[in-house]
Amino acid sequence: MKRIFIAVSVALMLIPWLAGCSGGDHTNTYEQITPTEAKALMDSEQNHVILDVRTPEEYAAGHIAGAILLPDYEIREKAESILTDKEQLILVYCRSGRRSKNAAKELAALGYTNIKEFGGINNWKYGTVTE
Repeated sequence: MKRIFIAVSVALMLIPWLAGCSGGDHTNTYEQITPTEAKALMDSEQNHVILDVRTPEEYAAGHIAGAILLPDYEIREKAESILTDKEQLILVYCRSGRRSKNAAKELAALGYTNIKEFGGINNWKYGTVTE
């Protein structure tokens, strides 16, 4: 009887833990959108950040107007000091789309909740600046 009580007690303690590992969608994620959708959001939304996750050299050669630079390899260390509102709309891009996807995943893992990844500047047809 004592063994049954212990087994049931252990099982009851493990149920919430196992339910948390069930693969349910409890983690933040990001949405992939097109450059056209990103441009529409840039034009219509007041409180957004355009995040360029390329290298400083790539950024200097030409970036989307108003974009801030946060290289993908610095997301984990610097995102929370630069992007202080975790619910703010963040529009993420890179050169071709690979780094922006990785950066969007990293931001989601850090708790950001409104991330839109729109691929690479290679597909951006709305002009760039070299400020």
